[in-house]
Amino acid sequence: MQYIRAISLDLDDTLWALGPAIERAEQAAHAWFARHYPQVVARFSIEDMRAMRRRVVADFPGREHDLPLLRRAAFNRLAREAGYSDDPGEAAFAAFQQVRNQVTPFADVGPALERLARRVPLVALTNGTADLAAIGLRAYFTAVVTAVDIGAAKPDRRAFHGACERLGIEPGYVAHAGDDPHLDVAGARAAGLHAVWVNRAGHPWPDGLEPAAHVVADLGALADLLGA
Repeated sequence: MQYIRAISLDLDDTLWALGPAIERAEQAAHAWFARHYPQVVARFSIEDMRAMRRRVVADFPGREHDLPLLRRAAFNRLAREAGYSDDPGEAAFAAFQQVRNQVTPFADVGPALERLARRVPLVALTNGTADLAAIGLRAYFTAVVTAVDIGAAKPDRRAFHGACERLGIEPGYVAHAGDDPHLDVAGARAAGLHAVWVNRAGHPWPDGLEPAAHVVADLGALADLLGA
C-alpha cells in the first residue's frame, strides 16, 4: 500500500476499549444527578437513562448522528419527568464527557501512531464524542472529523468524503482503518477508500459481507502494512 497518501482512523474500540468508558461515564452522570437533581435518581436507574437516550432519537429526525445533542436532550427529559422545570442537560453532559474521555489506549497505539504520523497525515474519523486532546493523542492527527461536523455518521459515504476533504486528498489515496466491519470496512470501501479491518479480538468476519482486503490485529501491524 505504498500509494497511500493519508490514513483515516476510527477511534472507539480501535484505539481503546469503549464499553468500560461509557459505563463509567453513565455512572458519573447518574452520580451528578444524585448531587444536583436527586429526584432524577430516585425515579430513574442508569438503565432507564440509557432507554431515555434511545427514545429521544424520535424527537430529532435527521439528527441521529448527533450523540451530544441526544444525550443532552435525554438528560433534560429525565429532569422534566422527575419534576424539575430547568434543563440541566449541558452540565450533566459535561460530567458524562469528562469521564468518557478517561480511556486507556491499547499498548500498541502510541508507538504505532508515531510511526504512522511520520509517514503520512492522519485524520480521526469518529461517530462518537471522544476528545483526543483530553485523551492526549491529538498531536498525532492533522485533523479530527466527527459525525456532528459532517452531519452524517459512518457508514454514510459523506463521513469518509468529509475526512478526505479535510486532508485535501482524493479517496483513492486514503486508507481507513477501524474495528467495525460494517461501519468502517464496508463504509470506507463504498466511499472509494482503501479499507483495513482492525480485528483485535479475532472476531469472525460477518456472513454475507464481502471480506476485507486487509486485516490487522493492531495498529503496529497497520504501520507494518503501510510500510511505515
